[in-house]
Amino acid sequence: MAQHTDTTTDRNDQRLTDLEIKASFAEDLLDQLNQIIVRHQQEIDLLMREVRQLRLQMPEGANPAVGRASEELPPHY
Repeated sequence: MAQHTDTTTDRNDQRLTDLEIKASFAEDLLDQLNQIIVRHQQEIDLLMREVRQLRLQMPEGANPAVGRASEELPPHY
């Protein structure tokens, strides 16, 4: 009976170790993803400031030549 208990304990210890390793990897991945999200938000904020600046530089009453892609002809026409 002692051998069965030792095997069960070893198996449980290994499972616990495996779970701790997986949790550690998951935590590292979460930290990396959070850093990416922060960087993307900073880039979005910068782009929005640039668009605001460009809009301020546009002359009053100017009609920007922005059309819908569905209205544009492909280059071979």
